[in-house]
Amino acid sequence: MAEQRGRTYHRNRVAETLREEISAMLEGQLSDPRINFGYVSEVVMAPGGKSARIYVAVDGDSKDEEDMLAGLEAARGYIRHQLLQRMGVRHIPELFFQVDHSEPVRARIDELLGRVERRNRQKERLQQESAQAAATMKPASSGHE
Repeated sequence: MAEQRGRTYHRNRVAETLREEISAMLEGQLSDPRINFGYVSEVVMAPGGKSARIYVAVDGDSKDEEDMLAGLEAARGYIRHQLLQRMGVRHIPELFFQVDHSEPVRARIDELLGRVERRNRQKERLQQESAQAAATMKPASSGHE
């Protein structure tokens, strides 16, 4: 049975609010030194609304990612308490933090597509130049004067 449109809309609104509020907390309200430069890229709510997976993009290497996750796991209770006060709701979903690896992959894909585009432009330019050179060349005369 398909889920009602209103429930899906509500769950998406809650997920967006969670993303905004947790992002604000990451920007300066969490004092754990392990929580460094990063942002919440996406929040995915479970269909029942009892849990939410928080995808965090981290600027740094795998050590920074591990530290960030450890810091967020340690601050999970504080984050839930703050969300409860800020959002004014009865229930805050259980939060599960995960590193978002989609940004480096997206950047690599963009880099490769840029290379292909530059190659195609260069090939077109060479074809145009050779066509212009062929058009400007005069055919050799076959008769004697």
